[in-house]
Amino acid sequence: MHKKIPVCLTAALLAVSTLQAQQLSAPEQAMVSYIKANEQASNDLLQKLVEINSGTRNLEGVRAVGKIITGQLDELGFQVKWIPMDEVKRAGVLVAEHPCPEPGKCGKRMLLIGHMDTVFEKDGPFQSYTVSGTGNGHIATGPGTNDMKGGLVIMLYALKAMQAAGVLKQTEITIVLSGDEEAHGEPASVSRRDMIAAAKHSDVALEFEGTPRMNGVFYGSVSRRSSITWHLKATGETGHSSAIFSDTKGYGAIYEVTRILDAFRTQLPENYLTYNVGLVLGGTTVAVDPEGISGSATGKDNVISPTAYASGDIRTISNEQTDRVEAKMKAIVAEHLPKTNASIEFGEGYPAMAPTEDSRALLRILNGANKSLGFAEMPELDPMKRGAGDISFVAEYLPGLAGIGATGEGAHAPGETVDLSTQPINTERDALLMYRLSKVDAKADLKTLYPAAPAK
Repeated sequence: MHKKIPVCLTAALLAVSTLQAQQLSAPEQAMVSYIKANEQASNDLLQKLVEINSGTRNLEGVRAVGKIITGQLDELGFQVKWIPMDEVKRAGVLVAEHPCPEPGKCGKRMLLIGHMDTVFEKDGPFQSYTVSGTGNGHIATGPGTNDMKGGLVIMLYALKAMQAAGVLKQTEITIVLSGDEEAHGEPASVSRRDMIAAAKHSDVALEFEGTPRMNGVFYGSVSRRSSITWHLKATGETGHSSAIFSDTKGYGAIYEVTRILDAFRTQLPENYLTYNVGLVLGGTTVAVDPEGISGSATGKDNVISPTAYASGDIRTISNEQTDRVEAKMKAIVAEHLPKTNASIEFGEGYPAMAPTEDSRALLRILNGANKSLGFAEMPELDPMKRGAGDISFVAEYLPGLAGIGATGEGAHAPGETVDLSTQPINTERDALLMYRLSKVDAKADLKTLYPAAPAK
């Protein structure tokens, strides 16, 4: 038996619905309706993508995901091309362009960024897609559900909604999807060449990596810290341990590495900086595998170690901070203990995406969409709470939002999930964000047009 809803409650719900409708333009209402009506189709596409293993080094799997996305974008009128990346031993890059039919009259030129690979290779145990619960507990588990096939589906259905509302045609959008975000091919000048080129003829970047949610609150990201590896090698005189610390034998390589690591610990700390030691080896002999993730050492208790090795990473909030910290580390390494030597090298890694007022203006536009949809405002995420990403390669050229995709838990770990109940929520706000950016004067300064609220 159905319970009657009190008249006063019905009136209140109608008032809220009417108010929301008043805040949405006709095209925006059409977009929201499309997204709601196609929620199951969106989830079906997610399952299809997740069930294709696309670990970074499964090149055929990444290409298979790219083929499906190519078909989706073809139907939306994008000009799609696949750029092989054989020279860096990666699957390739998908580039799709939707040119403005009237150049200069399509608002801000948007660069949409994402990746088709996952951290889960085809020989791993975590491969299947499952769904549990209903309603607010509707959770999908599978490799890449959150990072970031859920975000790819959100991007596609936001674009489909814009097409259904008749507004996609009046946009200028370039999409660049890498096949190797989880372990980019080197040199980055090759593997990120097309992304950087696209950034140079775009105005804003939107990255469809995960939308974080903590304690029920969604957050917007305007910055991402870098991720740069370092490799430390030390040498020393060898001989009988009875001569350790002597003028002729000195301290040995292990003490030299220990000195350096402890100096890092005490001398480097500053805001937004972390530095980790991931591997240490030392002894009579040291061998490290080409990937730098495993190694072996031999030694004897009564022999002074002639060789030692350590590696780790640093994460910084800006490229200026990276340069400063690397210089400090090099200076520490150069202060050798007697009869030892040491050197440090830094990997290419991911640069930093420093926060800017233009990027914060983008977040304010997104929050305007949230308000119109009746969603809560998204505070700015502390960059210490997320890792590095592709958008950092283009951050020096244009402002951006660094995570407007799926919402889930456990990225990079077996059991990774996406909350399917949030997929339409994230899709709706992203569709409105892109539509509203297409209505902004192409030459307008975002931080002037959308200024921060005065401090209270």
